[in-house]
Amino acid sequence: MSYDPEKNIALAAEKNSLNSYEVNSPTSASDAEVHDAHVHIIDRWAHKLGAETKGLDLVTDEEKTDTSLWNSASMWLSANLVIATFALGALAFGQAVLVIIFFSALGNFTVAYFSCFGPPLGLRQIILSRFMIGDIPVRIFSFINVVACVGWGAVNIMSSAQLLHIVNNGLLPPWAGCLILVVCTILVTFFGYHVIHLYEKWAWVPNFAIFIVIIVQFARSGTFSSDAFVGGETTAGNVLSFGGTVFGFATGWTSYASDYTVYQPRNANLVKIFFAIFLGLFLPLVATLILGAACATGIANKPEWAQLYAENSVGGLVYGILVVDSLHGFGQFCCVVLALSTVANNIPNMYSMALSAQTFWSPMAKVPRIVWTFVGNGATLAICIPAYYKFESVMENFMNLVSYYLAIYESLMLSSHFIWHKGNFRAYDYTQYQNKQAYPIGLAGTFGFCCGVAGVVVGMNQTWYSGVIAKQIGDYGGDIAFELAFAFAFIGFNITRYFEKKYIR
Repeated sequence: MSYDPEKNIALAAEKNSLNSYEVNSPTSASDAEVHDAHVHIIDRWAHKLGAETKGLDLVTDEEKTDTSLWNSASMWLSANLVIATFALGALAFGQAVLVIIFFSALGNFTVAYFSCFGPPLGLRQIILSRFMIGDIPVRIFSFINVVACVGWGAVNIMSSAQLLHIVNNGLLPPWAGCLILVVCTILVTFFGYHVIHLYEKWAWVPNFAIFIVIIVQFARSGTFSSDAFVGGETTAGNVLSFGGTVFGFATGWTSYASDYTVYQPRNANLVKIFFAIFLGLFLPLVATLILGAACATGIANKPEWAQLYAENSVGGLVYGILVVDSLHGFGQFCCVVLALSTVANNIPNMYSMALSAQTFWSPMAKVPRIVWTFVGNGATLAICIPAYYKFESVMENFMNLVSYYLAIYESLMLSSHFIWHKGNFRAYDYTQYQNKQAYPIGLAGTFGFCCGVAGVVVGMNQTWYSGVIAKQIGDYGGDIAFELAFAFAFIGFNITRYFEKKYIR
């Protein structure tokens, strides 16, 4: 199909403004449309409070007013400079620095790259995915996104609740800590895109200061130890397994990357956006992971820390560094602030979870984004409290599982964009995002997804299951599921996409 996107956008915007409630979701009310009698009462109420009421609809040129590169970079700077990142680093084995650097860069690349789709197309990540992989697989990934976002939120809250609980000798019960963090997340995600960016623009500052304090106090403790690097198959298996965990955390934002650049102008410099976001992701992620890995080595040399870690996992370790024989009252204050850092990490999850819920099934799009935000946070609270006492195993297993589905998603999306659309943004008629004839049904994408799942089954190495290939790596196995998932999905999708395009559409 030949078209001129810049010419079509004006016509599409006019059509949407006249007929938005005949074909569009009520969640997409613009400032002018909220006065229409058909707008959902919740959206009208939210608009009066200054909240974003736009849901899945195309962001028009008039609405693209976010021109700040710092907004794009600080969004992920704040989201990664948190206690959950530190906790993941603490799961590291021996010499893990190179693993952290390499797998973080690999995971961050796709987040930064797909963020570049937001400005020229003006569509949320899960919606623009329809043009590349089709309607059916997008519904599959929408459902998984909802589950993953709630899971990320629960995992993050657990690490912070540990820290809040241990302060003042356990005065605050775990359930209360979880509730506080969920309420804080709701307060920001309720208002939507612009308030989220405003919050994330500054949320990293206190977290950065406290991590500096942790570095100083840990260095003063003299408990750091470093073992010599040992090669061999068992080390290779450990590298692959921990690398998969790091990759899952680093790439976790990919399936909703463009959600946070969608208000950038269509003529924005995509190279600058890419590098701003990549550095905003990579630098805090690597620094915090390495700090967590370094601090974890002190457990073996400090009995007090070992006991705290055994009882309260990573929260206990942080408490030991900042409070025990250290900063006392001020250290407890630092613990509380660091625990609240989780809000910055959960905000993107809960905001995009709502958009994925609306995409999964058309009737669900009639429920406003704001309502889905409350539902998602409620589900997160319901999960994180009972899972609180098995934090470490839950975290590691969940991170790996998330990396698997994201590897499949990335394989399908990159294949479609570079092979079938020649890497050209003009190949997508974004004004037709609601027209099912403008994008594939998704049979090739669904087959590619199934092939990717097969790769996961033979390559995953978890405590509860080890695939036939994973078992062959070292004494304890090695997790190569996300690598095989990517490769299997790539082959399956590209073989069948030719026939889907030729014989269907």
